Amino acid sequence: MFDQRKKELLAAWRKLATQSQPRVDPEEQYDELLKAADEMEEQGLITSAEWRQLVRDAGSVFARDEGRSHG
Repeated sequence: MFDQRKKELLAAWRKLATQSQPRVDPEEQYDELLKAADEMEEQGLITSAEWRQLVRDAGSVFARDEGRSHG
């Protein structure tokens, strides 16, 4: 059950990260990604290394989306 919950939450995180709707504010999306990563770590579903990777990925998403909205 633990592994299934982790898979579900990570899948939801990835879905949010790959969302590129024009109405989604990149900063709000970034905040949501970080919040979700924090919650997963607090619940013990991911390790601190996995948390750091999610934060790096969120930063990449933010940088990509910010570039698009100002380009």
